[in-house]
Amino acid sequence: MLNEALSSMSYFGIFLTGFIYVLAMWLQKKTRLSILNPLLITCIATIILLLVSGIDCNIYLYGKPKGDGSYDGTGAVFFQNMLTPTTVCLAIPLYEKLSYLKKYPLAILGGIFTGTIACMVSILTLSAAFGLTHEQYVTMLPKSITTAIGMGVSEELGGMVPVTIAAIIVTGIFGNVTAGWIFKLFKIKHPVAQGLACGTGAHAMGTSRARDFGEIQEAMSGLSIAVCGLLTVILASIFAMIY
Repeated sequence: MLNEALSSMSYFGIFLTGFIYVLAMWLQKKTRLSILNPLLITCIATIILLLVSGIDCNIYLYGKPKGDGSYDGTGAVFFQNMLTPTTVCLAIPLYEKLSYLKKYPLAILGGIFTGTIACMVSILTLSAAFGLTHEQYVTMLPKSITTAIGMGVSEELGGMVPVTIAAIIVTGIFGNVTAGWIFKLFKIKHPVAQGLACGTGAHAMGTSRARDFGEIQEAMSGLSIAVCGLLTVILASIFAMIY
């Protein structure tokens, strides 16, 4: 009955996602606990709600059903479609802090390259250790880049795109939640280093966390997303031939 009622509504998925996210942001501000990341809470709450209520995932994701069996596109897929233009907008803070790229070119590019290589080597090592298949291995290779790029890399290499998306989300949330603790633990205080770590290790979610540390961190993290994504596209093909 609930699915029948929702099937006559447009924008249900958008409204539900936005409503839960606003509540999650309010919860984090009240508690000030980084573990209560709004994206993490929104994902968990939405999954639980859909499972308990039995709401059709297609209605939530794609919107109101049409007579020909398709959907009107007013569901939560709207947020997925906004990933690419949102990522491009990260170029704005980078442009405003372009002087830092000119001042530390070798340190910045070297740090991003090293982080990308470290990520892929660790995936290669663990895949071999746990006996993952080639399909499973290439699925995990793009886990540390933004979803807009990672989906294409995974599909091109023959990976499982839905699993890649899940891995990217988990990686981003983990980086977002733990960034502050890691900086304190290893005494990483330089704003450029903090920004590069956030962007290279946790893509867009890392950049949203870098914004909390400062404008320089946000700009460097935005740069890391672009360069790390480009390097991953090139290096993933090479690493895919290794195992």
